[in-house]
Amino acid sequence: MTTLQPVRGMHDLLPLDYRKHAVVIDHARKISEAYGFSEVATPIMEFKEVFKRTLGDVSDIVTKEMYEIADRGGESIVLRPEGTAGVARAIISNGLTQSTPLKYFYAGPMFRYERPQKGRLRQLHQIGVELFGVSDPVGDVEVIALAYDVLKILGLNHRITLEINTLGDEESRKRYRDHLVAYLKDHHASLSPDSQLRLDRNPLRILDTKDEDDKKVLKGAPLLTDSLNAFSQEMFIKIQEGLSILQIPFKINPHLVRGLDYYCHIAFEVTTTELGSQGTVLAGGRYDGLVSTMGGPSIPGVGWAGGIDRLAMMLAEERLPPLNRPLAIVPMDEAFDMKGLELAQRLRKQGFIVEMTYGGTVGKRLKKANKINASYALILGEEEVSSGRVTLKNLDTGEQTQMGQDQLETTLQGRGAL
Repeated sequence: MTTLQPVRGMHDLLPLDYRKHAVVIDHARKISEAYGFSEVATPIMEFKEVFKRTLGDVSDIVTKEMYEIADRGGESIVLRPEGTAGVARAIISNGLTQSTPLKYFYAGPMFRYERPQKGRLRQLHQIGVELFGVSDPVGDVEVIALAYDVLKILGLNHRITLEINTLGDEESRKRYRDHLVAYLKDHHASLSPDSQLRLDRNPLRILDTKDEDDKKVLKGAPLLTDSLNAFSQEMFIKIQEGLSILQIPFKINPHLVRGLDYYCHIAFEVTTTELGSQGTVLAGGRYDGLVSTMGGPSIPGVGWAGGIDRLAMMLAEERLPPLNRPLAIVPMDEAFDMKGLELAQRLRKQGFIVEMTYGGTVGKRLKKANKINASYALILGEEEVSSGRVTLKNLDTGEQTQMGQDQLETTLQGRGAL
């Protein structure tokens, strides 16, 4: 009989992995709250149009990587490949565009049909923040500072590099587009078929190519920074000044780009050398044209998304909060199991973590208590049950004490078992 396995690229999160994920999310949530960001959750399924409008008809995500479902009504539904478009859609569909600034944090699964490898899954998990309604560079600095504080509290700030670049405003990008097209037309034959198609429809998307031959061509391409107007240059300078004031280290990477039209000004990535080819753990930028692309008004936006799976892989186990040791109920015979369960319920209501030991002799049950790293075993036999008492065994020292059940709470609290 074939052994059942999870779907390729989709992993089970067993207790240790789940604890790491929870630490990443909990710390990100805590830092986001300190910055005034409220948590939201959008559906994991959206109409395909949400991503076609934002990511475009010829992007790899839309053409190759989205999980698409035709529902019974004939609508094209997709599993969300990223979080930003869903948050922007929620702002529009809930009539929040007049309530800016809007500051949102989210966490959850995303889905992309990619070749699974270390740090790249088909069901991936992300944290992210979106700030809508702020065009001033202080907004860019603030969301980057939020990301840096999350990495810092996770103990990762010395193991990553923050890379930044500017994409300029629409005027700067138009000027750059003309220079880029002129260069790429001279290398048309060397481009991949996808990039040849994009050259006519949206040449900036070629900058996001994953094709190695395209990347070789792009090494000699003009830089966007050479096409910046004075306003875009000043915006970038202010962001750098803000990061320096907050003592956030960064380096400028002139090749860091975003190929989508609604991106502008700041683009940034946080990278590491510890995860091989999947070195980007967090990325973001400014997307002032996103909401208008989706049919809403023109609202500036800036934000980022971080890979929980990759951050969790880097997280040291000593960063995990210690697990509270449980108490173990050890009936000496199955006849006393229900009395043991009754005692367990009473202690749980008082705030203790209590586990039952099921079946077997007292010796086997005590072995189970040690296996779950219980601090104390609460032993119930005929004598204890008839007298309303319990034998309390310290599983570290082996010391045993018999006492009334009404004394347990005070005794256990005094010994630090709560």
